[in-house]
Amino acid sequence: MKTRIFTSTMILIACAAALPALAGGPGHAAGPQKAPRAAVTVPTLSTEAAATLLWMREEEKLARDVYVQLYQRWKKPVFSQIATSEQRHFDALGVKIRTFGLTDPALPVAGQFTDPDLQAAYDDLIASGKLSYVQALTVGATIEDMDIRDLQEALEVTTDPALKTTYQNLLEGSKSHLRAFVRLLRALGVEYAPQYMDELLFDAIVGV
Repeated sequence: MKTRIFTSTMILIACAAALPALAGGPGHAAGPQKAPRAAVTVPTLSTEAAATLLWMREEEKLARDVYVQLYQRWKKPVFSQIATSEQRHFDALGVKIRTFGLTDPALPVAGQFTDPDLQAAYDDLIASGKLSYVQALTVGATIEDMDIRDLQEALEVTTDPALKTTYQNLLEGSKSHLRAFVRLLRALGVEYAPQYMDELLFDAIVGV
């Protein structure tokens, strides 16, 4: 029995070795073998950096959703214009989430959030912003104030160069949005006091 198994095994090995040459047909040598495809490497983030990215994605959704609602209430172009910009921010972070193979926390329904703290913040900001136009502008400044602080923290915990570039671009956009809201408030005789960022940084962004 062992002799039969050994003989059969040797026959199979000989046939397997001959297959590449036979595949080319009589008189033909085996063709060149295709190189194996290179494995696709998915970049990774630290646990903290990944959690920060997911938070920022929902925070940009919060900004967009609030501004859409405030535009519907007050019909002022500042809200629709900045909502469009926030959509771009939101989309940019969505691309990064896919790049790093993370699960997107952003829910498809406007005004709904996975993170309970952001849900509570959204509800409070909407209720406040619908009270008056001045209060709506203050809500806008508050969102950008918070966003700037969080983007600065995101830059500190992130080492991936491409993601840092995205955060830096978003940070510059948030600074521009903050200036717009503060300028409109000052035109109405109202001064916004920063709630999240350092006051020196606030003054450097918007001017004294």
